[in-house]
Amino acid sequence: MAVDTSRSAHPAAGAKSTRGRVRRTGDKPPGRIRAVLTRHWYAWAMVAPVVIVIGLIIGYPLVRGVYLSLTDANEANVERTIGVNHIPATYQTVGLDNFQAILEDPVFWDRLSWTATWTLSCVAVTFALGLGLAILLNRRFAGRTVYRSLLILPWAVPAFVSVFAWRLLYNEKNGILNKVLEGGGIDAVPWLNDPTLAKVSVIAVNIWLGVPFMLVALLGGLQSIPGELYEAAEMDGASPWQRFRHITLPGLRSVSSTVILLSTIWTFNMFAVIYLLTRGGPGDSTEILVTYAYRLSFVNSPRDFAGASSWGVLILIILMLFAVVYRRSLRKQGEVW
Repeated sequence: MAVDTSRSAHPAAGAKSTRGRVRRTGDKPPGRIRAVLTRHWYAWAMVAPVVIVIGLIIGYPLVRGVYLSLTDANEANVERTIGVNHIPATYQTVGLDNFQAILEDPVFWDRLSWTATWTLSCVAVTFALGLGLAILLNRRFAGRTVYRSLLILPWAVPAFVSVFAWRLLYNEKNGILNKVLEGGGIDAVPWLNDPTLAKVSVIAVNIWLGVPFMLVALLGGLQSIPGELYEAAEMDGASPWQRFRHITLPGLRSVSSTVILLSTIWTFNMFAVIYLLTRGGPGDSTEILVTYAYRLSFVNSPRDFAGASSWGVLILIILMLFAVVYRRSLRKQGEVW
């Protein structure tokens, strides 16, 4: 009996021809991006409005600021409309001349020095106080919930309200602080009128505003450390300092690294405390980089839009460099985030 072996003799050829037919007649598999969009379309639809809003309120001003920093734009040569008259823009591109002028200006280095001192002082003291209070509130005692609520209260109050309250406290003639000192026979202290005292005063206010954030973040980190580690260390005879050094600090490393970076960025750009409390005074003793950029763009006459944008771009570059160096130092220590 004759057997047809035309298909069985060449299975590979048959499979190849079949695959070829499928490839020719079948649909093309979707690309990776198309597959992700098709599978997660609902998530992308929910995220899209946020991305659009962030692009409008952050992305466009950022790009516009970088562009203006490369020009000589000011109040006299930008596009504007006066009544029925429309005056076109006449400013020109100057390249990196604005940045060169700023870096050659001793005013920039003076502002940068004070801004760095202000940031380092505020972040260091805020972290130390926040860590100490977090350790105290992590223990069980009567009224712990009340103390937590009171210590978080400065964070709940809008910053400008707190600053105005402190400005009343610092008032040289009618402030509560000087009234208390007057009751003790001490002359009134010019809290905001003396350059050195003004610097101490703004640092104290910013610390008061920043401690609640540190407290909440570090308290959450403390509660994530297993209690068995402390029990085992205590049974082995470890002292409180040894438990703090070898258990608490390593357990808080991921949280503390994040809050220190965030606090540094926020403090470096803390416009409200400086401007609302002292307006950068007395003189220019408490003026930081961001308040000086604001002064160039909105206070001085004529308003220097290009100069203010250049200062803003330099602030962004400084913070980006700090973030990169800080992250690399954490990576060397084995803490990647």
